[in-house]
Amino acid sequence: MTDKSVDKDKVVDKAYLVGIREPGVDEREAAAHLEELAELVDTMRLTVVGSEMVQLKAPQPRLLIGSGKADEILAAAKAAEAQCVVIDFDLSPSQQRNWEKLGGLCVIDRQEVILDIFAARASTREAVLQVGLARMEYSLPRLTRAWTHLSRQRGGAKGTRGEGEKQLEADRRLALNRIDVLKAELKEVQQRRDTQRSRREKTQIPVIAIVGYTNVGKSSLLKNLTAAEVLVEDKLFATLDPTTRMIQLPSKQKVLLSDTVGFIRKLPHKLVAAFKSTLEEAALADLVIHVLDATSEHIEAQWRTTMDLLEELCPGGKPTVTVYNKSDLLGDPVLKATLRAARPDALFISARSGEGLDALVAVIEERINEGNPVVKLRLPHARYDVVAELYQRAKVVSAKHEDDDTVVTARIPEKHMKAFAKFIVPN
Repeated sequence: MTDKSVDKDKVVDKAYLVGIREPGVDEREAAAHLEELAELVDTMRLTVVGSEMVQLKAPQPRLLIGSGKADEILAAAKAAEAQCVVIDFDLSPSQQRNWEKLGGLCVIDRQEVILDIFAARASTREAVLQVGLARMEYSLPRLTRAWTHLSRQRGGAKGTRGEGEKQLEADRRLALNRIDVLKAELKEVQQRRDTQRSRREKTQIPVIAIVGYTNVGKSSLLKNLTAAEVLVEDKLFATLDPTTRMIQLPSKQKVLLSDTVGFIRKLPHKLVAAFKSTLEEAALADLVIHVLDATSEHIEAQWRTTMDLLEELCPGGKPTVTVYNKSDLLGDPVLKATLRAARPDALFISARSGEGLDALVAVIEERINEGNPVVKLRLPHARYDVVAELYQRAKVVSAKHEDDDTVVTARIPEKHMKAFAKFIVPN
């Protein structure tokens, strides 16, 4: 193997993609995976100058694939004037180094692509810390790579380097120190998030989490339902930081809607762990709205990816409302009938045009109050604070003013019943 020189300062703006068709994966599914990789790379603002699919019979320890095929790929990438080869697989640190030594090109895997996108999209302090930690932990075993995104900080207090200490050892120590600092800062931020969540839970307002594959329209749905100023962009992972907004249902009952990080096939475990506090919005929600892109050819695979991750976050499942978004773009009635047959209870909506949103709100109200008993309460006229609280936490069916009291009939969630117990009277 020839160790070819690499110009680390060369600008990388052209990428050659390599799809990996694993055993048991059919040709159509493998093509869909390669197409998704192209979207991810586009989100990184790299230009795709070529791609190819490799049939993987058995992973090879040195390069994942055979050396002859690797030589062919590198030759094709150079012929297309690519500065980077992107492989749709999680490479080990040694495999990544072997690729770069063999071809003298930047070689990155699926994990690094997603980490870079997350790093570019993070905006809140927590997200920046989460991504920074995940990237440092990913980069630590890859310090010897010629093409590394790890920032090699120099300097330090006198005496921090032992005599004869190698640069790699110094960089490794700096990286480990940085990881410790990030973990400490992240712990503080997450404690603040937990405090905010505790305060929110004390108000006992129902929480609804909007989940789904990346780029299916979750943020558009939140924006349309709540009139919130949230980023809406036709890019993968356009929204990384969670957004929570309050809406008032037709019955005057208030609920909280939370947007979540988009799910994706093979989301790196480091990112699942890093964003656990964010993803817990779904695990702790009273109701989940699962958004599907009705126009996607890969809707079933995306549904399965989301359901698998939801099961990992909240084993046993959550009450869920499934919606087909972008239904205004469905021109084929046969396709719509097929989608309806697959999930008869799903709603067809358009977060862009507003089609079907009234029906969705009605279903949300029904599901939030499902199984909650209807009770009668007798409240002194002076206790309008309790009446106001009822409208926030429950569904008020009727309110009647009598001489000394106000008689209210309401459907109250079980978890809120204790707060109103002393006012409840027999029907």
